[in-house]
Amino acid sequence: MSIWVTYGNDPTSMTLELLKAMDPFKNLKPTASIVLKPNLVVAKPASEGATTHPQIVEALIVHLQAQGFSDIAIVESSWIGESTQRSFKAHGYDTLARKYGIGLVDVKQDRYVTVSSHGYEVEMSKKIMEADFLINLPVLKGHCQTKLTCALKNMKGCISDRSKRAFHSWGLHEPIAALNAIKQADLIIVDSINGDLDFEEGGNPVQTNRMFGGFDSTLIDAFGATLLGYEPAEIKHVAIAAQWKLGSIEVEKASIKELKADATAAAHRPTGRIKTLERYTQASSACSACYGNLIHALARLDEKGLLQDLVQKVHIGQDYKGKSGCGIGVGICTNGFTHFLPGCPPKALDMVRFLHKQIEE
Repeated sequence: MSIWVTYGNDPTSMTLELLKAMDPFKNLKPTASIVLKPNLVVAKPASEGATTHPQIVEALIVHLQAQGFSDIAIVESSWIGESTQRSFKAHGYDTLARKYGIGLVDVKQDRYVTVSSHGYEVEMSKKIMEADFLINLPVLKGHCQTKLTCALKNMKGCISDRSKRAFHSWGLHEPIAALNAIKQADLIIVDSINGDLDFEEGGNPVQTNRMFGGFDSTLIDAFGATLLGYEPAEIKHVAIAAQWKLGSIEVEKASIKELKADATAAAHRPTGRIKTLERYTQASSACSACYGNLIHALARLDEKGLLQDLVQKVHIGQDYKGKSGCGIGVGICTNGFTHFLPGCPPKALDMVRFLHKQIEE
């Protein structure tokens, strides 16, 4: 059980770095049909925190074709009420398809295969079901109903709008797990560059300049949960997927392979709720992933009604290296503080636990 993590602000080089380390296509025949499944929930730019950066998709296409693969297609469906064709154009996927001679399939216009799993009948994209190798390219972001959306939930773009409506009437969590029992991704590369704080549609992006990948969708989502400040079991569809033995939820047993250290300065472009959360921080040259994790941790404390009891600001950033103080710090750069949390960067879940302890004391 491994997860590969890289940091930076260039989606192309980060994607290639993950592919080099993971070597996911070594046993795949050149004739294999390969599907790329990004997140194009709405026709908004990736900078708003809702959709997959198109540079990731293009880097994958170039890499695959260099490896001799030719049967490649981008397959996706935007959410109900949004035009997938409009999303394709907004992200330049129509141009990519022409440039590289690959397929571009709107699931809303695809033929469907009806499949049952765990008591749920789902209309699946025929193109998805026939794929020899499925690459899931989700965005790690918050979600108003399921707390987070990542690999498991991104598979909803593989089904008909009628099935999407049914999922909501069925309660989302079990149907999402059942969907992944029908068709599992063979490779997951997560765009965690600037996922939204708490809404699938974007608008409150949190810059973390991070991508990660693996082969187990359940484990990927469990790891993603810790990055957003949740216990993996708090995310119901992730817990159900683990109960149904679709993958592992035990992040602590996984091998986390960090390909390089986080050294990218945080981009401070706060909007909405993030401005309120930032008032509890004292950041100075903070790396983006570390700072983004802190924002997510503060959001979790706020949801628990604890944030108002955090009377000291949380120090974070490289400018605190070698400095001492009696305050609270997170990240290895603040190891001179009386109360500090190690890690480079520490997960948001670890920050939640640490700050909760400081509040109680």
